[in-house]
Amino acid sequence: MNFTKRALAALALAGTVASPAIAEGVKVGMITTLSGGGAGLGIDVRDGFMLAVEQSGRSDIEVVIEDDQRKPDIAVQLADKMIQSEKVDVLTGIIWSNLAMAVVPSATAQGKFYLSPNAGPSALAGAGCHQNYFNVAWQNDNLHEAAGAYANSAGYANSFILAPNYPAGQDALTGYKRFYTGALAGELYTTLGQTDYAAEIAQIRASGADSVFFFLPGGMGISFLKQYADSGVGLPVVGPAFSFDQGILQAVGDAALGVRNTSQWSKDIDNPTNAAFVASFQEKYGRLPSLYASQGFDTANLLISALDKAAVTDADAFRAALKAADFASTRGDFAFGPNHHPIQDIYVREVVREGDVLTNKIVGIALENHADAYAAECKM
Repeated sequence: MNFTKRALAALALAGTVASPAIAEGVKVGMITTLSGGGAGLGIDVRDGFMLAVEQSGRSDIEVVIEDDQRKPDIAVQLADKMIQSEKVDVLTGIIWSNLAMAVVPSATAQGKFYLSPNAGPSALAGAGCHQNYFNVAWQNDNLHEAAGAYANSAGYANSFILAPNYPAGQDALTGYKRFYTGALAGELYTTLGQTDYAAEIAQIRASGADSVFFFLPGGMGISFLKQYADSGVGLPVVGPAFSFDQGILQAVGDAALGVRNTSQWSKDIDNPTNAAFVASFQEKYGRLPSLYASQGFDTANLLISALDKAAVTDADAFRAALKAADFASTRGDFAFGPNHHPIQDIYVREVVREGDVLTNKIVGIALENHADAYAAECKM
């Protein structure tokens, strides 16, 4: 699918929207997941990003949007087309870390800027960092590290942990174990895209665990939570926001009530930017925003703040403007570490019901001013 700034009113349409090229300014290539089991994540990133572009009132930003179908080979093909044929200046949008690993190193090697609104694989935060790569969300381990810290404070001493077997899943369990001080009743890697968790739940039941930590984003988390609730295992569940976010909660239903999860964003973070974002997103799209939407919104506003200071054709000045992160984030204070990943608070949220809608509320802070574990390996 192809969208531009001039086609914002048609975002709900499935067809292709044509627009004349913009003579000056910046051309953004957004490759994200708009179909299949992870479509809700990409749609939220897209909608948050485009809302910020619309609110900026700028006419010099063109956004070309394509569906990667959650397939690395498709993402690579789209990136090649955007760089070589579309002549984009900046790339963004990828949700999944295996796709990011397939696209980002090549894009930055060709002199393009990549602003990640989601995927933050450890390989790109440490030795594989690049001066043109900025992650506006988090490094993959971060929310899982916070979940491990929360599990300690909750008194859990024998967790069963599981995640899909791909870069973000591996980072998830690494992050949890980095901060969690208890024993492990079991550790499993599931198949990416898996929807049947009967075998895993049977292992949890037999393990003697006192808690369960899982990272299963998108449709995987919906399937697991429903099956786990039906199983009657009943052990307390801890996870990152990816498995308890706005779109997922409506699909899971009451099985998620009371679950504690960790996030760098929540709709009840108390600052004017976040309040305005939540209200305007809900007004435009008819639904509450997710953390993915907030990340898309922040990514666009980072880009806009840099364009206010420098032209993208002046790479050094534009890079410095990105690094300054001089924009009003939905998270409040925002700063990049030396490897261009955020330093930020990570909250503990609880799933609650507000009227007819399941959502999250902040109940504490798991980690304050938290940086990732790989920055020291980054030699820019």
